Amino acid sequence: MITGLHHVQLAAPPGAEPELRAFYAGVLGLREVPKPPELAQRGGVWFRGPGLEIHLGIEEGFRPPRKAHPAFLVDDLDALVALLPDAEPDDLLPGFRRVYVKDPVGNRIELLQAM
Repeated sequence: MITGLHHVQLAAPPGAEPELRAFYAGVLGLREVPKPPELAQRGGVWFRGPGLEIHLGIEEGFRPPRKAHPAFLVDDLDALVALLPDAEPDDLLPGFRRVYVKDPVGNRIELLQAM
């Protein structure tokens, strides 16, 4: 039986690690965690936050998915939106304020704050 969620995997094009660090650590405030040495050879970067881990793996021929995305709960949506001028608000989920943003390589990210 499932007991929890370990991580979410997203993809990115080769060489995107600096932009990913700037976004996921610099803007979203996640902490970068080291990859195991045998996996670090493949490139990519991993991040951790309260109750979540996100892995960004390198994929040749990368194209961001249009709909698939992780959704992160946040405690100050307004502060994040101020840092993300392209955030797209959406009020269709009862009980939450939410926006959609794109990471530097085009992955869709949902940010939600409970009302």
